[in-house]
Amino acid sequence: MSQVLTEIPRLLPVDLPAYTFIPGTDTPHPIRHPEGHSHGRKNRTAKPMIPEQWADNRSYLLAIDYFNNGYYWEAHDEWERLWRVSGQDSTIGRFLKGLIKLSAAGVKVRENSIHGVRRHAASAGEVFADVAAEAGSDRYCGLLLTALQFAADRAAQLTYKQQLPSGKPIRVFPFILHPDPMPFA
Repeated sequence: MSQVLTEIPRLLPVDLPAYTFIPGTDTPHPIRHPEGHSHGRKNRTAKPMIPEQWADNRSYLLAIDYFNNGYYWEAHDEWERLWRVSGQDSTIGRFLKGLIKLSAAGVKVRENSIHGVRRHAASAGEVFADVAAEAGSDRYCGLLLTALQFAADRAAQLTYKQQLPSGKPIRVFPFILHPDPMPFA
């Protein structure tokens, strides 16, 4: 069910990394390894996420671009940094935690850990359901929460290829995150 990268609408006009990090493989850790694609990168501090101003948060938009293009570890890293500065126990914090878990499911596909995929995807779906109840709306930070719940549930049920090329960004889910209205840079 893996897909080769196709033209995905991008939210930010930035270059994507040369590879995606997959723990347990020969890909260098992006931050800690001197050959990592983000080693020594400055300005790694995220600006707190404000739900009504989601389209202005570059870290959030970059994480969506990463996720949609098969960079699941990098998306996880961006969303986790946002989560840390945005109030982990707030509604926005729980929303970001759901996105973190969904991207972790993508990492687990790449690690060939089907149990990990199912655990993270199912947990993400539960978080999105909770956020919908808390927010009192189906749309949050530009994304449809019911669509995220469905996507997470679907991710937990799919069958994935056993072997994928190490480090090559590959979309493993049959959906993309599509904020609406879609901001374009």
